[in-house]
Amino acid sequence: MPKYVIEREIPGIGNLSPQEVVGAAQKSCSVLGELGTDIQWLHSYVVDNKTFCVYIAPSEELIRQHAEKSGFPASKISQVKAIIDPTTAEG
Repeated sequence: MPKYVIEREIPGIGNLSPQEVVGAAQKSCSVLGELGTDIQWLHSYVVDNKTFCVYIAPSEELIRQHAEKSGFPASKISQVKAIIDPTTAEG
């Protein structure tokens, strides 16, 4: 199944309290539950004013549905073409 990186522009996201982070994760998971098992959130990287979320889903459209229902904008959705890391250098 395709993997996607979703860039979400959310001003101040990097300054959320631990409780607010829990609430955001709970909201996202609640919407994922409504959408079914075809979409899966793996993890997110949070910086000052953005998050970079990694999802597995059959289509970009399903990711857009999650963004709309959860209220977390999907500013840019990019399908992952390859994954590289230090072990890639080992050939």
